[in-house]
Amino acid sequence: MTTIPSITDNQLPVAEDPQLAPIRARIEAGERLSFEDGLVLMQSPDPWTVCRMADQVRRRMHGSTAWYNVNKHINYTNICALSCSFCAFHRKRDQDGAYEHSLDDIRREAMNAVEAGATEVHIVGGLHPWHPFDFYTDMMQEIRTCAPTLHIKAFTAVEIVHLARISKRGRDGYDGILSVLRDLKEAGLGSLPGGGAEVFDDRVHDEAFKGKIRGDVWLDVHRAAHELGLNTNATMLYGHVEKIEERLSHMLLLRRQQDHALASWATAKGIELKQDPSELTSDAVVLTGPSSSYPNGRLPQLGETSMGWFQTIVPLPFIPDDSELQHLPGPMGLENLRMIAVMRLMLDNIPHMKAFWIMHTLDMAQFMLQNGADDIDGTVVWYDITKVEGSGTHQETTVKDLCRAIREAGFVPRERDTLYRPVSRDGQSWKLAEA
Repeated sequence: MTTIPSITDNQLPVAEDPQLAPIRARIEAGERLSFEDGLVLMQSPDPWTVCRMADQVRRRMHGSTAWYNVNKHINYTNICALSCSFCAFHRKRDQDGAYEHSLDDIRREAMNAVEAGATEVHIVGGLHPWHPFDFYTDMMQEIRTCAPTLHIKAFTAVEIVHLARISKRGRDGYDGILSVLRDLKEAGLGSLPGGGAEVFDDRVHDEAFKGKIRGDVWLDVHRAAHELGLNTNATMLYGHVEKIEERLSHMLLLRRQQDHALASWATAKGIELKQDPSELTSDAVVLTGPSSSYPNGRLPQLGETSMGWFQTIVPLPFIPDDSELQHLPGPMGLENLRMIAVMRLMLDNIPHMKAFWIMHTLDMAQFMLQNGADDIDGTVVWYDITKVEGSGTHQETTVKDLCRAIREAGFVPRERDTLYRPVSRDGQSWKLAEA
């Protein structure tokens, strides 16, 4: 029988869940975890060991580096054809608080971003019922003309499907999505954000997101973007009506698609493909193993493949706001830490994990850096989609505060551009640094 030391033994008691021991061994060996492993991680009464394992993986992948960027969010309209029950952002055109920005407004915002030293604009909005498709390509061209140094990360998968419909390409399915993305890329689009994924489950979708695209369509949009060489982010909105099994299924669908995106790259880099215990295949691309498994580099870099990939996973906690689901409490601190950790361990082929401070607070994002996250996001300036209670839409922080938060958490801050290339600065001017 194992005895737990008392305080008089001059050491802290060790209380590790024995179910975690075989999972720890698989993580240390660089093996892929199964759905059943994920259930153990989500339900273990010892979340701190789960978090320590995620920190081990995070340090294997990124060492002591923690990334941030200087960015600006532009929400071009909150007028939306949908009325999702979890969303307090959307408005109809005649409702109080409805807004729609003109191309002149967006051009002005982009130029302000350049003056503030931003490297990125992040553009999303509602599904405006009356804007024509060329409004969106004109938006890309206007920004590229007036602010050519800005990377344009824009339009969720939900918006891309909406653009396919209004441009009369919706009936073309995947080919229509490809065509829309090709036009947007030619106009200036540089990458896609990960919003709109919510939870890939039909039951959850019908209860909370009815009318929105389902998970298979979201995945198709990102597959098309990757085919065109565009990198994208991925999200999961958790803490509402979903079950933990549905969270894990969401992760496995992302992981599977990423395997396909990185397969050729991994083979060219001499990375051994692994067994996938959930899919019963031998084509898993695992990036979280010991360093000896990656003699030619662990993480995909621009120019190494013509394909794009999921570069960042962004766990998003459900915040009730004034939505139809405001009776739900939403997740709290420990659950948020566990989610970051579990997603880092399960999503072994997505290079970066973001602690999106806007939805967690900067204080909580510090803890997340110690539990699997390697990215704290950016200066933001304006975010109108959802808000932590008591905050407004003008949610802004400074580079000084981001760097302080990272250092206090025990890491070395490093500025990046959207594609995770290091940035060096001289005042407000910047350039890509040596890796």
